[in-house]
Amino acid sequence: MTTYAIEYAYDDRGSERDAHRPAHRAYLAGLASEGCMLAYGRYDDDAAPGALLVCEAESVADVESLIAGDPFVQAGLVPDHRIRVWPAVWGPALAGRLSD
Repeated sequence: MTTYAIEYAYDDRGSERDAHRPAHRAYLAGLASEGCMLAYGRYDDDAAPGALLVCEAESVADVESLIAGDPFVQAGLVPDHRIRVWPAVWGPALAGRLSD
């Protein structure tokens, strides 16, 4: 498996994202419980709105498939995204949790 970083770029439709957020979070939580989504969360600063997701998959095509199922993406609320291979190095505290 390869680790991928996925960066979502959001636009100014925050109220629409709010309406879809419960389904979006449930979808990502489901992927996390399956073990392929390692981390996810929105940026919480003054820069451009967006989010970072970290997942494990066999290929970029598999990552695209995961993204296509996201309710935010299906509702057109992620106008742009970027996928990059990310050979993560996890610190000891997190590495222990990942191996459980």
